[in-house]
Amino acid sequence: MAIEVRVPTILRTYTDGQKAIEGVGATLDELFKNLDTRHAGIRNRIVEEGKLRRFVNVYLNDEDVRFLDGINTKLTDGDSVTILPAVAGGAA
Repeated sequence: MAIEVRVPTILRTYTDGQKAIEGVGATLDELFKNLDTRHAGIRNRIVEEGKLRRFVNVYLNDEDVRFLDGINTKLTDGDSVTILPAVAGGAA
């Protein structure tokens, strides 16, 4: 089961500069573990203590996984996962 994962610029140091990579897994957790076997360290930038990091947004087919089943969200062949760092700030 191939899942396309879109990688933000800040994490591309783990993917040799690739914008999109493929992985496998029945859940997001399995997918991130699979990606880490080929792109060491990427999972730790996305997952902390078994949960998605607070300032990392993950979308499954354009739907925020926090409103699905989080790290345990089920995946199917052909799904698209997008990882986005949260951005905040500005001037008063």
